[in-house]
Amino acid sequence: MSTQSEFSLIDSYFTGTTSERDDVILGIGDDCALLQCPADHVVAVSIDTLVSGVHFFADVDAETLGHKSLAVGLSDLAAMGAKPAWFTLAITLPDSNEAWLQGFSQGLSKLANRHNIQLVGGDTTKGPLTISIQVHGFVKAEQALCRNQAQAGDLIYVSGSLGDAGAALQLKLDQWHDEQLTEQDLQYLIQRLEKPTPRNGLGIKLRDYATSAIDISDGLSSDLGHILNKSGFGATINLAELPLSAALKKIPHETAAQFALNSGDDYELCFTIPAARQQEFESQFANECSLIGTIEAKHGLRIIQLDGQQQIMTGAGGYDHFSA
Repeated sequence: MSTQSEFSLIDSYFTGTTSERDDVILGIGDDCALLQCPADHVVAVSIDTLVSGVHFFADVDAETLGHKSLAVGLSDLAAMGAKPAWFTLAITLPDSNEAWLQGFSQGLSKLANRHNIQLVGGDTTKGPLTISIQVHGFVKAEQALCRNQAQAGDLIYVSGSLGDAGAALQLKLDQWHDEQLTEQDLQYLIQRLEKPTPRNGLGIKLRDYATSAIDISDGLSSDLGHILNKSGFGATINLAELPLSAALKKIPHETAAQFALNSGDDYELCFTIPAARQQEFESQFANECSLIGTIEAKHGLRIIQLDGQQQIMTGAGGYDHFSA
């Protein structure tokens, strides 16, 4: 435990730890940051709060938590096609543990420097461990990947693999296990839960192709549902086409498919592409994205099961903080 003051804590672990950008006129150390946005862009803003015992286990490694705390916000910027620029950090700490703060700061700054996003301010206070990060990015207004622009006939794609984080959560809660998984598989799944990879490079490239996009934080069925609700259409997706990691391919396909359909925390992208651009798109992105379904005029989400039967999704899938 440390006797550092709030301001010396900020100076020790957060000031000057991230990239220094030319568009930051005034950063940490004043009442407000002064930031310069390019004249032909708008600012995309998102905020996420992570609470101990809700979003992460209390014993999670501090450096890993620093990474994830920023990664979830970067994923929101990726879903909008926005280029990361700045972020603020508000952190509530039970005490000023120097070793923990050093690890958290390292995880945060490593990811921030990788994406050239600068910490420009925030707040620290004492209490139960809670982390809120607000991210800001740039995008031209006409290029922003909103949820309400999907069109009937568009093809639905997802990046990466799905269900890994959900499987890891069930493993850590001791609510599920499969003997086919090796120790290496288990470590991979836990890494996907605790240290996700935001798809910002892909999000920026999608500005030239996608009609809509969202990041998969609460589960594919839930997050795709947001695109459908905002765009006013329905969709059919095929469970057999959901991309699975090598680890999840070892377990029964029905279990893996349900993880992929309904589990949160993957932080992959789900997006729609006009059918006329399928060949052009897949020639560049086939290795990192998978076609899973189609946007349709008929409302509702229809799932083609592994046996070929069609099921209509009723109610919200995925994670909801306030559901029963």
